[in-house]
Amino acid sequence: MNVALWIVAGLLAAAYFFGGSYKLATPKEKIAAAGAAGEWVEDFSSGGVKAIGTLEILGAAGLILPAALGIAPVLVPVAAAGLVLLMTGAALTRIRRHEFHLVPVDLLYIALAVFVAWGRF
Repeated sequence: MNVALWIVAGLLAAAYFFGGSYKLATPKEKIAAAGAAGEWVEDFSSGGVKAIGTLEILGAAGLILPAALGIAPVLVPVAAAGLVLLMTGAALTRIRRHEFHLVPVDLLYIALAVFVAWGRF
């Protein structure tokens, strides 16, 4: 079980780190022009997109660093729970925008983060 939790946490951390870095480094207009998966940025300010990217990077760090370093490992499930909340907001945004074809991806991220939170609590 511990190996599965590390694998899932590592995959989630990589996805959130690269996604968050992209949101921080790329202008909002360029994200929106990237296609259907990036149109959600129209509902947020540039600062809001950067804040979401920052939260994703912090969540990625929180999934790995506390357990790997043995410093406050209770922060791992807290980070996972925070990512569940972030992805719930993403799913609700997609539903509101009628982008139903992307909601299953958000639900998968939610399920994986719930698994990590549950396993680490």
